[in-house]
Amino acid sequence: MQTKEVMADLVRFREERDWDKFHTLINLARALNIEASEVEKIFQWKTSDDELCEQDRQDLKLEVADVLTYAYYMCDRLNVDPNDIIEEKFSKNKKRHWDFEEQK
Repeated sequence: MQTKEVMADLVRFREERDWDKFHTLINLARALNIEASEVEKIFQWKTSDDELCEQDRQDLKLEVADVLTYAYYMCDRLNVDPNDIIEEKFSKNKKRHWDFEEQK
């Protein structure tokens, strides 16, 4: 599926349930943050990626999908294409320099 098709499906899903009034940028930001914390929860008490079992990986995929869903809804509200803003940010990051030695 293309990004525009995914976004159209999400918007249609929202409209069918009359959730539009709840999808303000501030509410979507809060929901995205909650879902991001659910991503982190999967790693609670683990010390490496190797400790993820198959169920953890399946749960992680679904939580990442929730994060992306709210990010897509935010893009819809901002009237931006998610891929365009990722490319814009990536272009800026390619020009940046991170000195990890200084952070020790």
